Amino acid sequence: MDYILIGLAKTIDMLLSFYLIVVIISAVISWVGPDPYNPIVRFLRGVTEPVYLRIRRIIPLSIGYVDLSPIIVIAIIYFLKYALVMNLIRWGSGY
Repeated sequence: MDYILIGLAKTIDMLLSFYLIVVIISAVISWVGPDPYNPIVRFLRGVTEPVYLRIRRIIPLSIGYVDLSPIIVIAIIYFLKYALVMNLIRWGSGY
């Protein structure tokens, strides 16, 4: 059971790290006004917009044309990485 918890924690950590990179790239690309028909832009928007919409419903954060929902998503990712992943590793290690 110990290795299962540690493996689960490492998998969650990798997925959160990947999503963090996707969110950062999506935020940077949104500054330059990308082509909406580009497959990479469509992928990034398809993966991030559902999460951004949920955040915007809960906390409508925007200052002028600047959308702050990516910052909230990044904060949530870091919280999950430290709270969830670290606790799973600790429980799997027997501490």
